[in-house]
Amino acid sequence: MSADATRVSSLVENDAMDELAFLEISELSRLLASRKVSPVELTEDMLCRIERLEPGLKSYALVTPELALAQARTAEQMIGRRQVLSQLHGVPIAVKDLCFTRGVATAAGMPLHRDFVPTVDATVVKKLREAGAVLLGKLQMTEGAFADHHPDVTPPVNPWHRDHWSGASSSGSGVATAAGLCFGSLGSDTGGSIRFPSAANGTTGLKPTWGRVSRYGCFELAASLDHIGPMCRSATDAAIMLGAIAGIDADDPTTLRAEVPDYLAAHDADLRGVKIGFDERYALDGVDADTHRAIDAALATLRALGAEIVALRFPDVAAMAADWGPNCAVETAVAHEATYPARRTEYGAGLAGLIELGRGLSALDYQRILLRRKAFAGRALEAMAPVDVMLVPAQPFAAPTVERMATLGRVPAELAALIRYTVPFAMSGLPTLTVPAAFTVKGLPVAVQFAGKHLGEAQICRVGRAFQRATDWHRRHPRL
Repeated sequence: MSADATRVSSLVENDAMDELAFLEISELSRLLASRKVSPVELTEDMLCRIERLEPGLKSYALVTPELALAQARTAEQMIGRRQVLSQLHGVPIAVKDLCFTRGVATAAGMPLHRDFVPTVDATVVKKLREAGAVLLGKLQMTEGAFADHHPDVTPPVNPWHRDHWSGASSSGSGVATAAGLCFGSLGSDTGGSIRFPSAANGTTGLKPTWGRVSRYGCFELAASLDHIGPMCRSATDAAIMLGAIAGIDADDPTTLRAEVPDYLAAHDADLRGVKIGFDERYALDGVDADTHRAIDAALATLRALGAEIVALRFPDVAAMAADWGPNCAVETAVAHEATYPARRTEYGAGLAGLIELGRGLSALDYQRILLRRKAFAGRALEAMAPVDVMLVPAQPFAAPTVERMATLGRVPAELAALIRYTVPFAMSGLPTLTVPAAFTVKGLPVAVQFAGKHLGEAQICRVGRAFQRATDWHRRHPRL
């Protein structure tokens, strides 16, 4: 019996339902399919866990117990007839509250939308329903998916240490997944909002290639920068969720016309033959000691797995770090035309400031940004051509405090440093996988990113899965 199977068997035999909450989707799906775990009982247990822990974590914008139990009962009946739809069938998950959910309020972190009840599902929600997943609820987020939570919204609390940042804007997704309040979640990423909360909360987050996953039925922050992706406990789980939500969508003409592969098909026992690109200057200049140690340890692990580490020179990212804000601002101003400035008083200062920046930018300046962005994307692809995957930090300093993050926006150099490892892959649309890779002395997670080529999700998932076979960082959970 494998180590994973022994671990799962022990949990079931001991009826340790609290421990079940931290199983990976890949483990749980086997128990559900073999009827060793009941979808209804599991969902009831998760709802009780949410009721017990959520008041201290604030990760959910809305819990949907009636819907979840109805979906769980349907899953139990189908699985009982051996009609298993996917590895997500009967698995309780949650989605960021910018994904439309038919008949369920969707506010996008904005009190002015608190009464909006969509009549359709976002495509990603529809696909999760079709896969048989159980929707526990909608996860809290920053206002409109930008940097700050609305003043009327209590930010989610980092389960590792309440004084530390829980990430933005998919903060609720990171917290709920890390705390065992769902088995996987959806987040969105415009400049780092899958990657920052994954790093902060010790989860595994996958930002796909732009266009790989439909954005239909998701509130926009910046249309050409927005990505929807999974936030899970492991690279295997991220691959499972991505496989369920990726693909062409007639309702979103920007989705890529490319076949969705089996993201779990690649050999992942080792990494022989895989070339990992590494730009020492880009990856290590200016990072703190915890991040430096995490990168060094990750390189050692990758080498031990048989990967070839290839030196490369990634294009300078300073212009992208400077351009991301105004690029996002213009697109955000367009996205909010229906309510801003008409309902300006209902906006928080951060999102309102971004929109004002966008409304004031000249067409000439915006076009210059677009040209620089296109040129950067081309240079990034050229730099990565000789390798399969690139290793970079998720952020330059590990586990910032809430206090530090509150003032960071007033220090341009620190803000530019924070986003230098995230916005280049948002501006280029290239995929990245964020994985836990170390812990600080204080016991807070530290993450690295595996960045891929265009539609390179299969490769970054392979590298992430092999890395997580050889390490246990992703299996550590906060004490609640």
